[in-house]
Amino acid sequence: MKKNLYINGKWVEAKEYRPLHSPYSGEVIAEIPFAGEEETELALQAAEQARPVMAKMPAHQRASILEKLVALLEKNADECARLIALEAAKPITTAKQEVARTMMTYQFAAQEARRIHGETIPMDAAPGGEDRVAFTIRQPLGVIAAITPFNFPMNLVAHKVGPAIAAGNTIVLKPAAQTPLSALFLAELLEEAGLPPGVLNVVTGSGSVVGERLVQDDRVKMVTFTGSPPVGIGIRNKAGLKKVTLELGSNSALIVDRGVDLDNVIPRAVTGAFAYAGQVCISLQRIYVHQDVFEAFVEKFAARTKTLKMGDPLDPATDVSALISPKDVDRSLNWIEEAKQRGAVVATGGVREGNILHPTVLTHVDPKAKVSCQEVFAPIVLINPVSSVEEAIGYVNDSRYGLQAGIYTDNIRTAMSAAEQLEVGGVMINDIPTFRVDHMPYGGVKESGMGREGLKYAIEEMTEMKLICMKK
Repeated sequence: MKKNLYINGKWVEAKEYRPLHSPYSGEVIAEIPFAGEEETELALQAAEQARPVMAKMPAHQRASILEKLVALLEKNADECARLIALEAAKPITTAKQEVARTMMTYQFAAQEARRIHGETIPMDAAPGGEDRVAFTIRQPLGVIAAITPFNFPMNLVAHKVGPAIAAGNTIVLKPAAQTPLSALFLAELLEEAGLPPGVLNVVTGSGSVVGERLVQDDRVKMVTFTGSPPVGIGIRNKAGLKKVTLELGSNSALIVDRGVDLDNVIPRAVTGAFAYAGQVCISLQRIYVHQDVFEAFVEKFAARTKTLKMGDPLDPATDVSALISPKDVDRSLNWIEEAKQRGAVVATGGVREGNILHPTVLTHVDPKAKVSCQEVFAPIVLINPVSSVEEAIGYVNDSRYGLQAGIYTDNIRTAMSAAEQLEVGGVMINDIPTFRVDHMPYGGVKESGMGREGLKYAIEEMTEMKLICMKK
């Protein structure tokens, strides 16, 4: 299966193609175009030429296109899930959940397109402001560069493309090198939904060529990126005065207080740790459990983990499949070994099966071990005992990241105190930090990024406020 670039409403051949391999089987599943400077320039030209078309398009028309896209996604849901499972090795059941979320994300985008508004300003609140009427409007920025990761190849694309269209912008999308198929399929569906040529352009290739060009080109007014902190920091440094939204890494933590129902906590925590083999930005990586219930928690957690089924991502019964690349399995095993050398105990897992890493539970992990202080992005979770919630909060905050955190407690005072003290972008009380619905504000602090996603909040990032003041 040979794919082409999508530029200005046409399928454009590239000068170079590279094989795309299945992370699970290693088989070649497609030939993917590898764009260079010339193709990237064509995409930028197309987006710039389409900019006035989108800027003038009424909100109801933008919303209608997005609503048609939702209908097309629903019609093609099985094919979307199959593509995700093939290119990302995401278990098909989980892939179907991603497709359902993607439809919801675009539905929210359609709704928010109709709700973009400003406010009136009481000018006479200040001396000299009498006899004036003022109000704000929000206008599209123009060309937006969207750079997306492999782990949610449809829904994280939706979180950039959806609000960009809703706000009246044009987009040059660079999907992750491993997961371009779903992004190219999206281009097909948006064309069918009536999106004008040039509004969405999909350019596959390397970050050093395509990504660098998009970040530095003056026609691009905003860069929205999801990925690793080093790349995100590099983008921020090179983007100049462009708007930049960064959703970066995390080592998300959960605090478990004494007195909670462990049988209620365990299933959610296991899901949060091992869904899509831990390759989720808010995957549960660290668990701090009150020492009074620590032993029981570890025993129940390990037992539940051992029931997870590993195998082919296209098998509906599979819970955990391959990591995105063999080198990530190697890295994960090295990190597990380093933790063991620092005194960690393996409660279960810690072995590989092809490109699958068995879900791994570590206890008594040194806070300086890589599996604790770096983003593991693999099916590895640590469980450490603490003497109090306050001690746990200290461990959670002793991190360069701060995306989301969770706490289970039956004490409302404890919950609210933790919510105020935790240095993260979002706190989930009586749930795992992996919880997300697509219209909520989502983003982090510290090296977890800057700006917020979630449709309403992303549209605010993707528009410019303008003040209009009129003297009577």
